[in-house]
Order: sequence, then structure tokens, then C-alpha cells
Amino acid sequence: MQPLFDPADFRLPPGIAHVCAGGETAALRAHDEALLRYVADKSTGMAGRDAQDAEIEAARAGMARLWNVNAGDIGFVGNVAEGVSIVAESLDWRDGDSIAIDANEYPSVVTPIAMRRAPVIALRQAQGMEPNRLAACVDGSTRIVAASYVSYLTGERVDLHALRRLADSVGALLVVDFTQASGYLPIEASVADFAFSACYKWMLGVTGVAVAYWNCQRQPDWVPASAGWFSLAPGSRGYDPLPALRPDAMRFTRGNPAHCPIYVLNSALSYLSRFDMRDVQRHVQTLTVALLDELAAAEVEVMTPRDPDRHGASVCIASPRAQAVVDALHARGVYAWNGQGRVRISFHGYNGMDDVDRTAEALRACLIS
Repeated sequence: MQPLFDPADFRLPPGIAHVCAGGETAALRAHDEALLRYVADKSTGMAGRDAQDAEIEAARAGMARLWNVNAGDIGFVGNVAEGVSIVAESLDWRDGDSIAIDANEYPSVVTPIAMRRAPVIALRQAQGMEPNRLAACVDGSTRIVAASYVSYLTGERVDLHALRRLADSVGALLVVDFTQASGYLPIEASVADFAFSACYKWMLGVTGVAVAYWNCQRQPDWVPASAGWFSLAPGSRGYDPLPALRPDAMRFTRGNPAHCPIYVLNSALSYLSRFDMRDVQRHVQTLTVALLDELAAAEVEVMTPRDPDRHGASVCIASPRAQAVVDALHARGVYAWNGQGRVRISFHGYNGMDDVDRTAEALRACLIS
């Protein structure tokens, strides 16, 4: 099975199995032009700012196509934690309120709410790997059901429609992090009330910008509790009365948007638009299933569910020697990812079955020997 993307389109070191998309993907060579275009536009005064504004709108349109939503529902923040914080600050929390999360949920989704002090918000944490485990954490006190579509820790993929029904049953918001999914899975962001994603993984962008989605249809009256100059409607001046906010999801963006990363994101979205996400999903999951089969044959235990309907593009292996294993893999020309006591192997379109075989062989040597 050959790569779906042309590996020559990426800055892939020769002779390397680059299987760490869940941490950082290899950069597109087309990003060189995007970066040069940004610095050129930055240097041309107001005309350059017009060009930067056009780039923002193009990126919003590209994300809207990728997530099957309206461009007006797409905004930008610096990172996922910032976006979740803006939503958390906007709610009128009451004593006794809670949020429902998986015990292994990513910190950026949880800590902006968990760190609140007035009032303290209870964390109802689901344990284990049962698909419907969050149901036991939801009751009349639940204000938010928060989840990653695909777990950063285990590679598990959740049923977002089931979570939508769960949130609706108690009138809670559904907040979703698509970071470990967007760029290889078909995304229907409208299942969420608010959704976010970093851009430097499978979406092939860089750090410094994250996507913020506001479901204006489900939450038409949402207003953030704080704002910056960019959050305000263009042309606003004076504070008596307070100026109106932007009418769309760009109210998430408090100051200047991260123009440089957005130029790169546009380059990445243009590349991804050449592929049907269903084909990308089929490709990467064929590789993950193949690796899971090879590891099962070698009796290597994994954290990732075997069912393709319950996992994404990553295979995760718990190990107290995770850093040493990743270092040993790197020495063998296999770029994997470490963190939280597990080794993570993540595939993207530039990988092929040769990468699976090489990775499985290296893992057997590093984990079993």
C-alpha cells in the first residue's frame, strides 16, 4: 500500500518512517511560499493588511468546507485552551455545577474550567473504556459535556452523536476538541455547540493559531464575557454605549489574528482540499489496523481499541520506558512520539505500508528485546 499523499510534497528526512502525526506532522514544502508571501504582504503597508484580511477569510472558508459548517461560524484563537477559556468565562456558573469528562481528557479541554474558583466546578470523571461511560457522569448539575473526538492518550474515537444526545438530555453544552481528528477524519462540527482544534498536527499547519467554532444556530445568543479590539464590529469607536461585537465567530479573536500561521494554514487547507477526507480516513485506518494486527501477533498490549469504529490514526502503547523506547525508535529511523507514559504511533497520508512494517519491526525490537 503506497502513500496517499506524495511524500515529495513534504520535508521528510530521507530513509525515515515519520509516524508521529499526533505530535507534529512533517511540513509541506508549499509552506515556504506561504511564509514568503506573508512577509511580503506585511511589508507593503495598508495594501498588505488588506491582503492579510483576505487570507483570514480564505482560511475561514477552507475550514468551513473541511468541517461542513458556515464560514461565519469559524473564528481563530491562539490555542485550544484559550478558546475553551473564552467559553467557560461566558457562562453564568452556579454553586453545584459540574462538567462531564473522561478521566484521560486533554488538559486544554478541562483545566480552563477546573481552575475556576468562584464557584468551584465539580469534575465528573468517567473511568475505563466502555463506549457509553460518560452517561454515568451526567445529571441535572451538568453544564458542559467536554470531549476530544479522538483521545490524545489512547487513540480512542468517541461517538459524538451519542454525546450530543447525552448533553441534550440535561440541557448541557457539548464542547469538542477536534485536534486529534481534523485533517484525516470527516468532521461534522455542527454536532457541537463549540469546537476547537489546533492546526499543527493532521491539518498540516503550525503552532500559533487554533480554530474556534461557534454553532450560531444552536447558541444564537452567545456572548463572550471579555473582548479585545478585534472582537468588536469594524469601525467601532468610543465606549458610550459599549461598541457592538462582531456578528460572527471572529468575536473569539481578541487581538490581531495570527496572520503568519494563518497563511500557512491556508496553504495546508489548499493541499488537503485535493483529497476526500473519507479516503484519508480509509488510508490511515488501514495502516493503524495493520499495525494493531502486527502488534497483536507479537503479543504487545496496546491502549487503543482494536475496532476501527472506535479509533483514529494512532496506536498507543503504555510503557514505563516510553521515552527510552521512543529514543531507540528514533535511532532506528522511526520517528514516534512519547508522553504520559505511552508510546504513540500516528499515521497520515504520506505514510504507506512500508512504514507500518518498519515500525512494527522496530517496536518488537525495542519493546520485547
